[in-house]
Amino acid sequence: MYYSEGVDGLTEEVRILTFPSVWHAFRAEKLLKAAEFSCTLIPIPRELSSSCQGLAAKISKSDLQQILSLLDSHKILLEKRGVEIP
Repeated sequence: MYYSEGVDGLTEEVRILTFPSVWHAFRAEKLLKAAEFSCTLIPIPRELSSSCQGLAAKISKSDLQQILSLLDSHKILLEKRGVEIP
């Protein structure tokens, strides 16, 4: 499982979102940061794509549903929606 250190120093479980293009990834990052969600763009993990090409967003599991709703409302395309990486 992917974990990330939160702002309070505690670790939190994260989820991964993948996009059909880097353009969607950058739009998502800009929108999520403007809405004050924690979002970090990372290379697509090998567990999700053998080519490892493209960008994914690492987000907090606790924010997943709100983030998906926000991205959907702005028509940002996703390929994988909140994948847990072992």
